[in-house]
Amino acid sequence: MKSVAADVRFIGGILLAHLLMYFTFQDKSIFWYIFSASLLLLISYSIIMEEVEDKATFGTFITYGVLSGFLLYGLFWAGYSLFEILNLPFVNQVEKLYGRFSPSFIWHYIALILIIVPGEEVFWRGFVQKRLMKFTTVKLSIILSSLLYSSVHFYSGYWMLAFAALIAGLFWGWLYAWKRSLPLVIVSHLVFDLLIFVLLPFY
Repeated sequence: MKSVAADVRFIGGILLAHLLMYFTFQDKSIFWYIFSASLLLLISYSIIMEEVEDKATFGTFITYGVLSGFLLYGLFWAGYSLFEILNLPFVNQVEKLYGRFSPSFIWHYIALILIIVPGEEVFWRGFVQKRLMKFTTVKLSIILSSLLYSSVHFYSGYWMLAFAALIAGLFWGWLYAWKRSLPLVIVSHLVFDLLIFVLLPFY
């Protein structure tokens, strides 16, 4: 872990992500503007600092990407359904999250598809997790990168969002470590977001 602490590019990327996400969540009225700009900066940083990896064929990353996106949505749907059955207070947070962060204009959806989803995967899996894999075991790199991914979501003020990011991060981290394909996890993330925000939202 000493080598990771000495990795200036890695530490700089994490600090940049926290700074950008802190400002992203400060004002609801400009959230989508700042979020899009932040991810463009993180994409740029990642591409400059780390080579994009893709060891899967087109058919493989499309197939596994789509199926895994549906699988993750199913896991989230099962969890949300359980919360409702048990009448847990977490359900109220889901409603508030949709109200505050869901896309509402056409350009929001375009930004989500073209900038935000690819940007999150390029940075958190393609940069953060990939660099961690150079210094730690695969399993530990998945856990650490997922915790870091989750940590920036605490700036939203909703711990439920950070928890959801942790679960999704572990899933996409495992997927990336398994297939070593950034396009695959981007497709998976995209399918998941389209299902949860557009096609089959929970609220």
